[in-house]
Amino acid sequence: MDADLTAAASAVLDRARAEGLKIAAAESCTGGLIAAGLTEIPGSSNVFERGFVTYSNEAKTELLGVPADLIAEYGAVSEAVARAMVEGALARSRADIAVAVTGIAGPGGGSAEKPVGLVFVGAARRGEPAIVERHVFAGDRAEVRRATVLRALNLLLKLAVAGG
Repeated sequence: MDADLTAAASAVLDRARAEGLKIAAAESCTGGLIAAGLTEIPGSSNVFERGFVTYSNEAKTELLGVPADLIAEYGAVSEAVARAMVEGALARSRADIAVAVTGIAGPGGGSAEKPVGLVFVGAARRGEPAIVERHVFAGDRAEVRRATVLRALNLLLKLAVAGG
């Protein structure tokens, strides 16, 4: 993990620890990189509650409770699915704050409406409405995934700071 990601993960863990918060992550396009980044930091076990790697549509439905008809209507890479993923992560964990990511990391899979690099990042604090951001990150697969992890960590930090 590079220095920027390590610093972001450390900041999230430190702030969540100070606020007494537990964290969950629901990941599709990053395949567990958010969880890996957080758990690379010593002492993360008292803050990071759990991670869900829900790469397939079925996993999103089975593990997070994302309605299959929502995926069918909007597609897995959508604001609606990112929102449902983060809500599902909170509902199916003991976490206080959660983040969810779904996107098209490439190099294939994009379209005019949903280009390679399109990512939706959702975040929520228990009992509060989820926020979802739409990004189109530049670069190759690794760069899109790295940018997604960094943005997800920054959103978690925002939520951890005294209620976001």
